[in-house]
Amino acid sequence: MLHSGGRHPVPGETPPLVPFVPTPLPVARKMLELAGAGPGDILYDLGCGDGRIPIMAVEEFGVEAAYCVEIRRDLASKARHEVERRGLQERVHVINRDMFELDLSDATIVTLFLLTSVNDMLAPKLERELPDGARIVSHEFRVTRWQPVIHATLRERDKHVSHEIYLYIKPFFMRHAAV
Repeated sequence: MLHSGGRHPVPGETPPLVPFVPTPLPVARKMLELAGAGPGDILYDLGCGDGRIPIMAVEEFGVEAAYCVEIRRDLASKARHEVERRGLQERVHVINRDMFELDLSDATIVTLFLLTSVNDMLAPKLERELPDGARIVSHEFRVTRWQPVIHATLRERDKHVSHEIYLYIKPFFMRHAAV
């Protein structure tokens, strides 16, 4: 039986909540631009897959440190290999762990490409742990309890494909239920 990660479960490994679908590089770049990533920032990419966003954050935006958090061992290994190949081990750290068990209190930027249901499960943790001013950027999927500060649509050239990007800044603008 396959779980949501699209592969057979590995004994002793917690199954992922979402499949691995890499964020296109132009989308990753736009996410980091919208977040205003730069020197002094500590970035966490939750469900980082192959590590492309943390690597880009360090190489192109000069963030102080980037953490690639990935529950799947095979993807964490792939990301670690790419980080080492580029010589970025001092600034890009690959963590093979469940994102719900990780302390995020030093994050200034959190990037997500998770399902809305997972974003919503993660929202209380982010509200509790992130410092004021922290930016959360989500590719495609909203955090339904928050109002985005920016909602951008990025269209791919020569394709009929668009990508939604949502930027949130703590303290979050909470959505109010209809009365």
